Amino acid sequence: MKEENMETIRLLYPDFVGGGLETYYFGANLLQHILPQNEKQPLYRVNVAPPDGEERSITRGIYGKEDVLKGIKEAVAILEEVKPRRVITIGGNCIVSQASFDYLHGIYDNLGIIWIDTHPDVSSVRDGYPHPHSYVLRTLLGRGEPELGALMENRNFKPDEVLFVGLQDLHAYQEQFLKEMNIAFKVQSDDFISDDEIERFISRFDHILVHLDVDVLDAKLFHSTYFANKDLVGDGSGSGKMTMEKLSEILEAIAKSADIVGFTIAEYLPFDEHNLHKMFSKLKIFTE
Repeated sequence: MKEENMETIRLLYPDFVGGGLETYYFGANLLQHILPQNEKQPLYRVNVAPPDGEERSITRGIYGKEDVLKGIKEAVAILEEVKPRRVITIGGNCIVSQASFDYLHGIYDNLGIIWIDTHPDVSSVRDGYPHPHSYVLRTLLGRGEPELGALMENRNFKPDEVLFVGLQDLHAYQEQFLKEMNIAFKVQSDDFISDDEIERFISRFDHILVHLDVDVLDAKLFHSTYFANKDLVGDGSGSGKMTMEKLSEILEAIAKSADIVGFTIAEYLPFDEHNLHKMFSKLKIFTE
């Protein structure tokens, strides 16, 4: 049933192909139960087929391109039909912010993005990493891969409309892109960006989008992140360094000062819980 002009919805978007790891799917579906329940926020699901154990091909430098594009298109279709004023996007990997942030940019004029992440997500096919979860902010800025950019329906975000929180050491090509785009950034290996800096950024905008990549947390302290799995190397980046307490402080400071109209939670990777699930799935008593 079509429900128009909903105030706030939750968009369950368990894309795993964009990050090349099946646990993204499991993590998104688990995360929907971890978030505070709220009957006023109906849940809509992007129909991502469950992992099947099959490897996807790399097409024009992008792993699983057709699956990724299909998910973005379906997310856009849901948002355009329901027409919410606020969107909580439950991922999945970081690619899930593209549809909701672009959609909300079509509603609100004076809109800033707070990107809470260990990485800037401004990579491209040319950088040699095929998983498009690392491309998403570059696409929102209008400099993404053509087939991803073609799915954007509203104007590009401007360089001064982005604030990085939790950013760690960059690859040379990421730093070069940020400098070419004249995007202000601070590598926060020693000290995180201050609450005052966050509040000054917020004060410039009427509305704020928050992208929270769980891997901003220190993998030694929080084990449901990419870098807690020693077998994974990704694009060679390192772990976040933030504690849960610091992240909570930052989020509360944002919520106190900003009108948050979009909030993405991405890259939650509960490896232990996923392994339990797979173990029990092998037992007939649970499956017959």
